[in-house]
Amino acid sequence: MIYISISVYSLVMKYEALKSALERYPTTFPRFVLPNGDYVPPHAHITEVGHLVRNFIDCGGLTGKEEKVVLQTHVGNDTAHRLRSDRLAKILGLGNRVIPNADLNVDVEHDCCVVAQYPIAEAQPRGQYLDLILQRGRTQCRARERRQTKTAEACCATADTCS
Repeated sequence: MIYISISVYSLVMKYEALKSALERYPTTFPRFVLPNGDYVPPHAHITEVGHLVRNFIDCGGLTGKEEKVVLQTHVGNDTAHRLRSDRLAKILGLGNRVIPNADLNVDVEHDCCVVAQYPIAEAQPRGQYLDLILQRGRTQCRARERRQTKTAEACCATADTCS
């Protein structure tokens, strides 16, 4: 099995980039596109903008910290409810009170049978919609990633050894 670094398969939208996309297309309707291509129901709305901090120790004994923004969706019974991009941008603006850094990655928390968090990969305008493309979250072994980085650095110390 080949280990792929998280940076290879992960494009994650930053908080500031999301706000900019919403402001650029204010009359569109944000549409969350799940990794399997399905859509979060169009009457879903954002109930929370949160700052999540995770302190951890990995299997190699090193401690770490991860921070991100989490947008919690809620699908209620009000099917006439539609959240426009300009309104979502205002909600994110309120989130500035709890978000310490606009350069944090953004996940969308959605309850479709279990509560799951999906990183936003990108925003794509499509007619009346601003599709927010969600990707699967991934687990990783940070100790293994460190070992592979050290091996690669030792192997490729000079350009001659990499050819």
